[in-house]
Amino acid sequence: MTVNEINTIITQQNAILLYFSHDQCSVCKVLKPKISQSITENFPKIALAFIDLKNDPQIAANFQVFTAPTILLFFEGKEHFRFVRNLSIEQFNKDIKRTYQLLFE
Repeated sequence: MTVNEINTIITQQNAILLYFSHDQCSVCKVLKPKISQSITENFPKIALAFIDLKNDPQIAANFQVFTAPTILLFFEGKEHFRFVRNLSIEQFNKDIKRTYQLLFE
């Protein structure tokens, strides 16, 4: 994907999570399936996009992402949350639950 394509998706979706990682990141390998499962089970109206930092450095630079993993969560076209490196899935769910409920429930 290109930066323009991602920006278009962000404006078209009510909610989208961008997960920035690369294949040599051990934290990413553990965290990615947990984040995917959490979004699928708890927040099904959030779209997911996975971006490889090594293959798409221009996209990472555009969003000021310089480390892996970095998770950006957009609601109605605006960045509401940025999670970097290690995070608790429980805290992740707690942080986004209220905004998700206000938007979708």
